Amino acid sequence: MKSNCNSAAQTICSTSAFSSRRLPLRHNPMTAPFFLQETNDQKLFNIASELLNTEKAYVTRLKLLDQEFYAKLMEEANKGTFPVDVVKNIFSNISSITTFHRDFLLPDLEKRMGEWASTPRIGDILQKLTPFLKMYAEYVKNFDKAMELLKHWTDRSPQFKAIIQDIQSQEACGSLTLQHHMLEPVQRVPRYEMLLKDYLKKLPQDDPDRRDAEKSLEIIATAATHSNSAIRKSENLKKLMEIYEMLGEEEDIVHASNEFIKEGNLLKLAARNASAMERHLFLFNNMLLYCVPKFSLGGPKYTVRTRIGIDGMTVRESNNEDYPFTFQVSGKERTLELQASSEQDKAGWIKAIQETIDIFNQKNESFKNALKDVEEVSVSKAELGKRAPRWIRDNEVTMCMKCKEPFNAITRRRHHCRACGYVVCWKCSDNKVALEYDANKLNKVCKDCYAILKGESVTEGKKKGILEIEAGQFTDSSIMCGFLQYSERSKPWQKVWCVIPETECLVLYLYGAPQDVKAQSTIPLLGYTVEDSARPADPPATFRLSQSKSVHGFAADSEELKLRWLKVIRVAVLGERPERPQTDGANPGVSDNNNEHEAGTNGT
Repeated sequence: MKSNCNSAAQTICSTSAFSSRRLPLRHNPMTAPFFLQETNDQKLFNIASELLNTEKAYVTRLKLLDQEFYAKLMEEANKGTFPVDVVKNIFSNISSITTFHRDFLLPDLEKRMGEWASTPRIGDILQKLTPFLKMYAEYVKNFDKAMELLKHWTDRSPQFKAIIQDIQSQEACGSLTLQHHMLEPVQRVPRYEMLLKDYLKKLPQDDPDRRDAEKSLEIIATAATHSNSAIRKSENLKKLMEIYEMLGEEEDIVHASNEFIKEGNLLKLAARNASAMERHLFLFNNMLLYCVPKFSLGGPKYTVRTRIGIDGMTVRESNNEDYPFTFQVSGKERTLELQASSEQDKAGWIKAIQETIDIFNQKNESFKNALKDVEEVSVSKAELGKRAPRWIRDNEVTMCMKCKEPFNAITRRRHHCRACGYVVCWKCSDNKVALEYDANKLNKVCKDCYAILKGESVTEGKKKGILEIEAGQFTDSSIMCGFLQYSERSKPWQKVWCVIPETECLVLYLYGAPQDVKAQSTIPLLGYTVEDSARPADPPATFRLSQSKSVHGFAADSEELKLRWLKVIRVAVLGERPERPQTDGANPGVSDNNNEHEAGTNGT
């Protein structure tokens, strides 16, 4: 019995070596409370150990991405099977990330844990990580594009797909897909943030490691916000991929602008008889897919019967004496009477569809309400094709200026109409016509210019949004406009083009770029509270608009510019018409941060 006790005491003493950095243990090592209560020093040691163990696992995943997937795809690409640039764009800077963690951070952590008894700290180690967070910013920024490219070339190239499937079948992959492994770097920075927060909670205020740990957390937390946004997007993209496979890879739904909302089984009531047929619905932010189940041994599969757009959709309860829990969905393409499994299920569907409709309408409100009579093209109809237009710059738009679909790396690339200069997608520029100013050579033009130049009928009186015209024109019809940094609640900051038009002087419109033809969102200013006090994590020149649970943060390029915005907004929130702020010789409605938007010819 004595030998057992001595053995236990030796084990305890060896594991408590890390406690020497502060106060010696006050517990008798052989008393019961010591076994039941973990000391604070033990908790700090455990957190540091978890950091090391997760770092080892992370480096293993990075090696898998870099030395297996990336290396083998590059080897095949160098044979000319598929473009080398495709592989490079998919994996971004994964090799640099792998090198840093494998050769620097992991060895430092291993060395530190080996000398924990004399140097019990991790803040200084993690502070070495912060300069390299730029690598993660690049990887996260490229993540959406990488996922699109991966899907596109998996569908397009059998060799590309075969290499990935071969590696995924290996034991080292753990039955996980390449997409899952590529998410690891996106998730790693939030993991550091979580461990550091836990570490600081246990760390005494006067501990020598506190300063380094707090400084590391401040920088890592900022980087983590961008990663968390990418994680949410990737989870949505993963769900879109799952649905894409359920639909037999026949419906083009995998797109960054598509957001999955809800799915489920319902019964469809036939109009001609009393029968009810099983159907499956997929609700997205812009459409409802009405599907028929089909037999499959490999999981649920469906055939799309109808795609109903959210634009113009209505949903309401229906009274059917023979069938309880029914409701009706009516769209431009079709009207459906559906039966849910319970009153709760019915209420859930009605709420989800109605909220989706409301959000869709709100996002399109600016385009529908802030309308202004302008010419359809940047040159007059009389001069169309006779004079070279000013090209709208690529970076001034985020969506096609004709069909309003967002641009992306694969299916919707930017093209310029040679007649009007608008930036359009390939579908809207799939026409050629002889242009007089270019010696009557055939040039790509948008569908509207093609119709005008070929003498076909064009719908008259079409109105366009306030930001569809050139900067010099739309600023004359706005009280205030310009670039601001924007963050809703705790979301990452992003650069947006803000406009308070004369025609809607109590509404703030947020666009992705100055020439976008549809706003991302609108903020009705009436009733909002304006807060001018800075918070610790806010960028300089910040102000906020808050109402109930809705909080919108804005940051200007300077204090002077912020004060001009506040002067206008503080009047608008009271329901009064604001005046244009006066500036030193500049257009009074235009912010100083608009210099980059001056008119010019872009030869892209």
